[in-house]
Amino acid sequence: MKLIAIRHTRVAVPPGICYGQTDVPLANSYSEELEHVKTTLAGQAFDAVYCSPLTRCQTLAMDLFPTEDIRFDKRLVELNFGMWEMQDWDTISKMAEAQKWFDDFVEVRCAGGESFLDQINRTMFFLEELAQKPYRQAAMVTHGGILRALNCLLNATAPIDAFQTNVEYGQVLTFDLNSFTANR
Repeated sequence: MKLIAIRHTRVAVPPGICYGQTDVPLANSYSEELEHVKTTLAGQAFDAVYCSPLTRCQTLAMDLFPTEDIRFDKRLVELNFGMWEMQDWDTISKMAEAQKWFDDFVEVRCAGGESFLDQINRTMFFLEELAQKPYRQAAMVTHGGILRALNCLLNATAPIDAFQTNVEYGQVLTFDLNSFTANR
C-alpha cells in the first residue's frame, strides 16, 4: 500500500512559539498553499483518507477531499509539549527540565507531555491497523512530527536523526507500507 502523507499548511502563530497539540488557526497564506497541495495531488485516487483531528489538518483535508469520508484519528496529532504549549522556545530553553529533553528528546518526555518515542509508538499503532486494510493507496493529513515518525518507521531513519530532514508546511511525502509489513 502507498501512503501519501500531507503536512498541514502554515499556521497563524508567531515564529518561535511551541504549539504542538494546541488547536491553532491557519495562516492567511492558506488559499495559495492549498492550491499548491492540490496541484501536487492532482490525478491521484485514494481508497481512504485519514486526518489528525486538529483544525489545521481538518480544514486542509476537507478542502482537499470534499467528497471523501475522512477518518479522524487522535494518534495522528502532533507531539504533546505539555506545559510548554504556546510558550516561547527561548523561555522554554531556560527551564531546568527542558535541558533533559533537549539532551534526549527521543526518550525524555516534555514537562507534562510526550517524548518523540511516544509519538513514534502511536504512529506505529496507527500503521499496524492501517496495514490490515485492503487499500492500494491511502492519504493522511497530519503534522511534521508524524511525518518524521513515519520516516523512522518506514524509511529506517534513526529517531535521533529524524529532525535532520526538514519537513515543509504543505509538503507531500509518499511512503511504501509494504516495507512496514515486511518487517513485522
